[in-house]
Amino acid sequence: MNTNQRKIRQALFFLLPTFIVFIFFTIPTYQLARLKYSGGGDWYGNRTALPNLIAFCNQNLGTNFSPNEATVDAGSAEIFNYPFIYLTGHGNVTFNEQEALNLRKYLSGGGFLHIDDNYGLDKFVRPQMKKVFPELNFVELPTSHAIYNQKFKFADGLPKIHAHDGKPARGYALIWKGKVVCFYSFETDLGNGWEDFGTYPSDTQETRTKALKMGANLIQYALTQ
Repeated sequence: MNTNQRKIRQALFFLLPTFIVFIFFTIPTYQLARLKYSGGGDWYGNRTALPNLIAFCNQNLGTNFSPNEATVDAGSAEIFNYPFIYLTGHGNVTFNEQEALNLRKYLSGGGFLHIDDNYGLDKFVRPQMKKVFPELNFVELPTSHAIYNQKFKFADGLPKIHAHDGKPARGYALIWKGKVVCFYSFETDLGNGWEDFGTYPSDTQETRTKALKMGANLIQYALTQ
């Protein structure tokens, strides 16, 4: 080995750790996904919600999510590639037998589903989730639950973002073997709060920040519990 070759080898040896760190922190580790479902409901609602939540988490939690959301069908094997799935809409949701079974495998195997009622989803989504977990019922989480006490603290529980029917915001969950596998935000509309500022003129920056912080708590819980 001549002198030049030796110098190149030494340089590569010292640069390799830097290169590894660069790759680790620049290549996205995860991607979040939106659940596409049948039934005619607008599964595609809140179009700017997830990208904004992703950016907020990358900045405030130190996550390394891809800036772009994925779309995944309820019955697809691709669902297992995503640690966090978001479901929203106003209308009908239906899962067939295969989709319900696939969702059960995903959730019981470590996945996390956030159902966000965009208004009018409640009567559809509850019976469909019964297909997924017939033995479980949605339970309202107490304000002491870990979901409200991640990086951001919500002493009063789920924040109220949109008026809807004027009722208090409710955070429900399906709990599988001691862990929340599905969080259902009702009478609040977190996803609307995640959208671009100005999408809803009545929203203040303070309200939007609350929604993003609550979303970040859900992400942090899903990734660490």
